[in-house]
Amino acid sequence: MVGDALRNSMAQKHFNVLQLVRRNPEAPNQLQWNPASSPAIAHVEALEGLNAAIHLSGANLAAHRWTPDYKRELTSSRIDSTRALATALAGLRNPPKMLLMASAVGIYGNRGDELLDETSAPGKGFLADLCQQWEAAAQPAVEAGIRVLYLRFGMILTAGPGALARLLPIFRMGLGGRLGDGRQFMSWIALDDLLAAIFYLLESPTASGPFNFTAPNPITNAQFTRALAGHLHRPAFFAVPKPALRLAFGEMADEALLASVRAYPAKLAATGFQFSCPSIVHALPAILPRNR
Repeated sequence: MVGDALRNSMAQKHFNVLQLVRRNPEAPNQLQWNPASSPAIAHVEALEGLNAAIHLSGANLAAHRWTPDYKRELTSSRIDSTRALATALAGLRNPPKMLLMASAVGIYGNRGDELLDETSAPGKGFLADLCQQWEAAAQPAVEAGIRVLYLRFGMILTAGPGALARLLPIFRMGLGGRLGDGRQFMSWIALDDLLAAIFYLLESPTASGPFNFTAPNPITNAQFTRALAGHLHRPAFFAVPKPALRLAFGEMADEALLASVRAYPAKLAATGFQFSCPSIVHALPAILPRNR
């Protein structure tokens, strides 16, 4: 989702983009790679002289129940691919100045109503451990002098594929409701703001380290439920009990659906970045015009 939108935005801005693909290349601006191979990129010379690299790989957290096999896929798809790319970039004669890599606010774990910025310590749990290992996998690039930026994404809101698209049919039928008691904080960001923040950081000569890619106004699940239902002019009387969520989703229920992460984008705010959708009141009309 993010990669497709980012490439489209870059094309509109006339950026020259080289896309790494695992299939056979179908266009001149594509380069094949396989993170499981050594080397991961056979023609690594094609990466010489790039201004920046952006890495977004990772299996979908919500695509399957977290069986032991799928947890291994979630882990390897992030850590192995990051290490492979960072190693390839570190070995270049003329490496990019910066590597922007996806991470997630899941690194903070379940923290209640604690306000979390980029200086907050990591939390505990599978997701928190995964995110720490994910970010650590970029160490070869750090050691090579490449500025590495860890983009800690919150829930990404867009009218296209993603979490919101899965919720809309339920809410439009008037069956939407909070998850558990609804008091858990949700850190979110509109896709347009996410893309704008990436372009903003690409222009920075000094940016490095973690950045919370979240709107400056995180909300509880209950507040989000009321806002979305109100925007769609539908009721939202229901609630999904915690035991039902745990029965349906297993470990993912506690780690993702019920975990409370109240993240604040302190570093983006400090640089002067302006969000077009700083609150859910701004975001929903921009993402879902009422005539849709």
